[in-house]
Amino acid sequence: MNENTLSVWDSPGPDGGPSLAQLDESIAELSANIDAATYRLLSLIAEFDRREGWAAGGFLSCAHFLNVRIGLGIVAAREKVRVARALEELPQISEAMSRGEVSYSKVRALTRIASPENEAELLAMAKTGPASHLEKVVREYRKVGKADVDKARRQQEGRYLQTHYDESGMLVIQGRLPPEVGAVVLEALESAERALRDSAESSPANCDSAESSPPNRADGPRPGQLRADALGIVAERALSASGTAERGEPYQVMIHVDAEVLAHPDADGECCLEHGPALSGDTARRLSCDAPVITMIQGQDGSPLAVGRKSRRVSTALYRALRARDQTCTFPGCTRRRHLKVHHIEHWAEGGKTDLENLTLACGYHHYLVHEGGFTVEGRAPDGLVYRTPSGYEVRGCCAPPELPEDPVAALIGRNADEGLEIGPRTGEIDWWGEPLNAEWAVHALLAHDRHDTET
Repeated sequence: MNENTLSVWDSPGPDGGPSLAQLDESIAELSANIDAATYRLLSLIAEFDRREGWAAGGFLSCAHFLNVRIGLGIVAAREKVRVARALEELPQISEAMSRGEVSYSKVRALTRIASPENEAELLAMAKTGPASHLEKVVREYRKVGKADVDKARRQQEGRYLQTHYDESGMLVIQGRLPPEVGAVVLEALESAERALRDSAESSPANCDSAESSPPNRADGPRPGQLRADALGIVAERALSASGTAERGEPYQVMIHVDAEVLAHPDADGECCLEHGPALSGDTARRLSCDAPVITMIQGQDGSPLAVGRKSRRVSTALYRALRARDQTCTFPGCTRRRHLKVHHIEHWAEGGKTDLENLTLACGYHHYLVHEGGFTVEGRAPDGLVYRTPSGYEVRGCCAPPELPEDPVAALIGRNADEGLEIGPRTGEIDWWGEPLNAEWAVHALLAHDRHDTET
């Protein structure tokens, strides 16, 4: 800097405020303090997710919980959860971030390719270049390195597909497909996944997850569960004879259920899929809310009393009115817009009417919760609905922000100091003098590192 520039840099600001040099150091110091605090936040998120604290409130995932609880955008929330999980296996990167030495932006990039074996080398790169350099190295490594490392594992020796129901009544699918067939299947599954995620990606506050019923309430929409839901969508599309018809009924599934079981799910009696395993009474009630299912209601002697499913299905006109009114899943905080299920607030088996006041829309997951999951929904639609957890806690769509100290910045810096962290303007400084990035060399070094680990 020349003399005039130095003078401006060190001179007090307007009205005697801080100089540019002081602002520079304050920005760097506060940023490092925020990075250290962000690590603590990620640690809390990781523990909360590991203990599945979000499931108790009916949230679809930890990201959905963060979206509603702290107002974090759903995409950003997913990234926070991903990074939090990854850091649990990366002690060196975790330690550096906990001291404010690396930013969240750099850690987010590192965790896409880091492992306990290569994290030291990646951390060295993070401390000798800006985040943009690190992002480029990660992109190049993922393109070149992953294709090389995973090549052998993608080879297929044979093809087969087997299905059977296991002892719990779940359909088990096992198989191996040639690469070209597998690519078609994956494309279909990914298309269905995009359809499931569509409203979540396009809405400011949303749930990001599965449509069909999970095995139990505590299980959230893990990637494997979302893929299973996508397979169901692919099957529905294949069976559909009406294309994009809004309320078509192109296929049917038959359920045999005793009348007493349908009215009182805990009662003894038959309840099963035709040519398939037994179902719970609650599952039969969920499926018979409004779905391409025919329920064969039977008397005590097994004789058919009624095939009453179609007479209670919501008409196209009523469904359109319902969609125009609710637009999304009505579970608090969930704004999924596609693949919604029609739910009778008071089940028709108990005398509930098939009219707008007794109907509401729910995504597959929350429809499951209010039947098999122990959750309840009461009141009249659209404005009087109250969802409750199995323990009776009312689920709310937003939470009041916590009270903050009078000076949050001073409180943050003070807490970091109490944690024994010595954070100053140079804590997050990198050893870089503006030289250009040699991405080819960096990726080559990581690949050589990978090959060495494989050989040893």
